[in-house]
Amino acid sequence: MSEATPTIAQKASYPIEVQEGRTYYWCTCGNSKKQPLCDGSHKGGAFAPLAWTAPETTTVRMCGCKHTGKAPLCDGKHKSL
Repeated sequence: MSEATPTIAQKASYPIEVQEGRTYYWCTCGNSKKQPLCDGSHKGGAFAPLAWTAPETTTVRMCGCKHTGKAPLCDGKHKSL
């Protein structure tokens, strides 16, 4: 049995303004129309959103390729896809 592969939403990160203490739900399937955040498009599939709470109010770069090793933040993996 093979592991499900996410859809690459884009080969770049998404700059997102986040607020300290707020929880964000990062899309792991790549099919959300509200990238990089979840809109429920994964339902019935092998994926579930990743809950992430912002440690500070700032702008972060969330992964758009869904292959990062630092989910939900971009680690540059999109450059090798």
